[in-house]
Amino acid sequence: MEKNNKRLVNAWASYDWSNSVYNLIITTAIFPIYYSATTKEAFGGEIIEFFSISIKNSVLYTYAISFSFLMIVFLSPILSGIADYAGVKKKFMKGFTYLGALACIGLFFFTGENVEYGIACSVVASIGFAGSLVFYNAFLPEITTAERMDNVSAKGFAMGYIGSVILLVINLVIILNPDTFGFSGGTNATRFGFLLVGIWWLGFSQIAFYHLKDYPTGNKINSGILTKGFQELKKVFVNVRKQVITKRFLLSFFIYSMGVHTVMLLAPIFAESEIGFEADQMILLVIILQLLAVVGAYFFAFLSRIKGNKFAIGIILVIWAMVCVLSYFLHQQINFYIMGGIIGVVMGAIQSLSRSTYSKLIPSETIDTASYFSFYDITEKLAIVVGTFAYGYIEQVTGNMRYSMISMALFFIVGFVILQTVKFEKIIKKELA
Repeated sequence: MEKNNKRLVNAWASYDWSNSVYNLIITTAIFPIYYSATTKEAFGGEIIEFFSISIKNSVLYTYAISFSFLMIVFLSPILSGIADYAGVKKKFMKGFTYLGALACIGLFFFTGENVEYGIACSVVASIGFAGSLVFYNAFLPEITTAERMDNVSAKGFAMGYIGSVILLVINLVIILNPDTFGFSGGTNATRFGFLLVGIWWLGFSQIAFYHLKDYPTGNKINSGILTKGFQELKKVFVNVRKQVITKRFLLSFFIYSMGVHTVMLLAPIFAESEIGFEADQMILLVIILQLLAVVGAYFFAFLSRIKGNKFAIGIILVIWAMVCVLSYFLHQQINFYIMGGIIGVVMGAIQSLSRSTYSKLIPSETIDTASYFSFYDITEKLAIVVGTFAYGYIEQVTGNMRYSMISMALFFIVGFVILQTVKFEKIIKKELA
């Protein structure tokens, strides 16, 4: 593939446009509040029955997210190894996309009392989303050169935020005017929104699938290939251990990712349970948050060019830590809107800069980029498993979600401290030369 080809870069970024509707509507804006409200109504309170086990609905949701990412940790090495060995990254990207999109469509049939079914669909959708990103991210160093990675990465996130906001607004209009669109109530209109997510994801992903290319190696896939992914991962691990700068960056990334993704995934439940947000209020907040995320992604990409990646990421981590501490004291909705705006500015920036920084640290002669990004992805997913499990466990033990939220600040502080020991600007400048 020709690097820095405008059409190819736009096609790659368009996948963010297609799949970010899942991240926004299913994991952030609508489904968590719908899940909480419908399960409360079905079981007469926050304590629900899940396969005859009594558990708080928010704790179950947290553990379900943790489980879904744990599954990706085990699947990713196998699949990335096959993808590199056979030269079929796009094929696996498509497979996970279809799996996740169909699971979103399946959420249309979740009504609250069938909580086992709803959790199963949400787990499968999460696996589809996370799994597709392994291969999507692996295309980044193949389509652009090092000096443009920050901007191209930011472009993908920006397109994702814009596209997801458009569908969110459509859903908001339908939910607030169910009779106009032929629905008997807001609940049915909300369920229809899950259907739209799956269709949007499936439809727009075809743009990226058309332009991105696989280069089959001709290697035959057999039973022995199942362990190749772990072998390739081991090679990457050995290489990373020798690269002090990359190793320290990944350690920092692992720790601060525990906080980033946990807060992003569980902030809606926090807003509903602790602040009293309704679905329409949450949607309004998320629209503001998404638009600010576009600004944040580009601003911090600019800042990284002026002051360096470490400086830009460090500033973001300080802001994240402050958000977690201040959230503990929030009780009024207007203050949470302000806090949400701050989260919006830094949430896209931290993901975009982390991805592009890691891309710059991959040796330029590397061919098996899927294995390198599988390692990156496993690092991130393990962080999510630990972070979300810790969040749920702290709530289960203390009975107070605010303690879970403030504890996330520790991850950002430790990540920031480790980041200060990383001196990777020389490597990045070498790659740019």
